[in-house]
Amino acid sequence: MSEEKSVNYFEFRDVCKGFDERLVLDRVSFAVKRGETCVIMGRSGVGKSVSLKHILGFLKPDSGQIFIDGQNVTDFKESDFEEVRRKVTMVFQSGALFDSLTVGENMAFPLEGQPGLTAADVDEYVMKIAHMLELEGVYDKLPSELSTGMKRAVAIGRALAQNPEAILFDEPTTMVDPIMAGHMGDMILRLKKAFQKTSIVVTHDTHLAKKLADVVVFLQEGRVTFFGPWVDFENSTDPFLRNFRLQDKLIPALDVTL
Repeated sequence: MSEEKSVNYFEFRDVCKGFDERLVLDRVSFAVKRGETCVIMGRSGVGKSVSLKHILGFLKPDSGQIFIDGQNVTDFKESDFEEVRRKVTMVFQSGALFDSLTVGENMAFPLEGQPGLTAADVDEYVMKIAHMLELEGVYDKLPSELSTGMKRAVAIGRALAQNPEAILFDEPTTMVDPIMAGHMGDMILRLKKAFQKTSIVVTHDTHLAKKLADVVVFLQEGRVTFFGPWVDFENSTDPFLRNFRLQDKLIPALDVTL
C-alpha cells in the first residue's frame, strides 16, 4: 500500500483487452476519485461489464495498467485479489443470492464470523440497511418469492453489509419495468448520499445515469469517446452521443404504453 492515499480510487491507464481477435477495450483510460460515482455508458458489447471484471480480477488486461486505492493491481495473482474483493464489492445483474437463505440471512451473510460482532449487532445493522432499502416487508422471504427488482435491492443490501470502500453496479435497471427502474435509481441515490462510497455504475439507462453520475465514461467500439461530468455529456453536440441520449429517452414512454 502506498503511504499517501491517491486522490483516485480507480484508474485505468491504456487498458486493452481482446477476445477471439476482437479488441473489446482499446487503450481505455479513465479515473474515478474517492467518493465519486462514475457511470460507464455505451451500447451492448462495447466493454462496459468487461471493465468491471478487470477491477475484481476476473479478467486480466492484455496491456495497460489498472490501479485500485493507489495500488497497481495489473499483475496481481488470484490470492492478491482476495484483499481487493474485501474492499470492493459488486452487485451483479442476477443478484447472485443464496436461494436457501431468507432476505435477512442473505444480507447478513458477509458479516458471519466477523470478530467483535454479536448476533444482536448483526441483526441491528442488517435491519438498518433493510429499512433504508424498504425491504422490511420481505425480510423473511426467500429469493424465489421476489421480483427481479427486489432481488437486486437485496443484493445491494448484502453488498452494503460488507461495508466496502467501493461498490460496482452492473446494469442495475436491466429487465425491470420503468417504475421499478426509477425506484432503483432513487434507492441507489439515497445510498450514495448516506454512505458516500466510491461507485462505478454500468448502464445504458440515461435516466439512471443523470440521477447518479458525477462523471461519465462513454465507450464506443472499445474506446473512450467521452470522459467528463454529466452536464458536459448532456450538452455534447457529438451526433452519436446525441442520438444515444434521444433514443434512450423514448424507451420508458414506449414501455408504459404497451
